[in-house]
Order: sequence, then structure tokens, then C-alpha cells
Amino acid sequence: MSTRKDTLATYRAKRDLRRSGEPSGAAEHGGDEPRFVIQRHDASSLHFDFRLEIGGVLVSWSIPKGPSLDPGDKRLAIRTEDHPLDYARFEGRIPNDEYGAGTVIVWDTGTFEPLGEESAEQALDSGTLHVWLEGEKLHGAFDLVRTRMSPRQEQWLLIKKNDEGADRRRKPAKTQPESVLSGKTNRDLA
Repeated sequence: MSTRKDTLATYRAKRDLRRSGEPSGAAEHGGDEPRFVIQRHDASSLHFDFRLEIGGVLVSWSIPKGPSLDPGDKRLAIRTEDHPLDYARFEGRIPNDEYGAGTVIVWDTGTFEPLGEESAEQALDSGTLHVWLEGEKLHGAFDLVRTRMSPRQEQWLLIKKNDEGADRRRKPAKTQPESVLSGKTNRDLA
């Protein structure tokens, strides 16, 4: 397990930031409220990257099917390396020969509040994180629950709680592909 001080070492080791155009993490500091961002990443396979601002970085999961508003759905969320805070506004095209090659848009963003007695850091370490999201496409309570932990990969589930933000009919991951920042789609950046 990496320490907070070197938590971006894996992020930097995987990329040539001069070529990829991705943020280095040198420019941005957190705001008054912790942020979340969900980026639609059309790489070798289309997926959604869910990131929560915790401990000065964006703690990240890859969600192959995207988030669901149906409390009956349990979406696989694979923990990935932490990303720098300035990645929250990154949109662009990562060149073909670089890690994560493909297009990235900001599919949703906003603030979040950890729910429960534990801090977000403690809940992350314990493997059960309850959050309230205030985004443009997603709203309400979600649970992240770790189901498998290994040195190579942590698997979690993202589950929408049954509240006013739940909607069993609406499928924003399929019907709303555009960026909440630029209005562009992944196809526009290809």
C-alpha cells in the first residue's frame, strides 16, 4: 500500500505526461468541498472513471458499464491508481502509443459528502464508503463496497441507494454521452 506522500508515483510512472497531455498534478489544490468526477473514457474499451477527492488526490475506480441510477444494479468498480486533482477537468485525446490511449470527457462532476461516522479516508481503508453526490447527472446516495482485495487489483461494487435520486428507467450512461463541461462527446475528440 502506498503512502499519501507517494500516492501519485504510479500515475506518473505509467505515463509520459509531455506526450499524453494529461495533468501533472502540480497546479491545483482542493476546494472547500470535496469533488467527484466521472470521466467517459473511450480507450481499448469504453468505460467510466469514477474519482473522489480524498486525501489530496482523486481516488479512482474504472466502471466498465458506467454508473446506474437503479438501486437493483451492482456495478463492478475496479480500483485504479490515484490521479492528481487537476485531472478532474481533463478532456482530450491521449495518443495511440500512450497508456490509456483514447478520448476522455468529463461526463459528470460536482461535490460529494461522505456519509456515516468515518472520514472518507477511514471508510476507504475499511472497504465500505457511503457518499452523497451532487452532480449534474447523478444525485443522491451511493455505496462503494470492496469485494476483493489483492496486491494486483481491488474490486468494488458501486450501488445506488434507493432515494430521490434513484430512477429505474433513466439510463444516463447510455442516453447522455456528452460532457457536462464542453458539451462534446468522445466521438467529437477522436
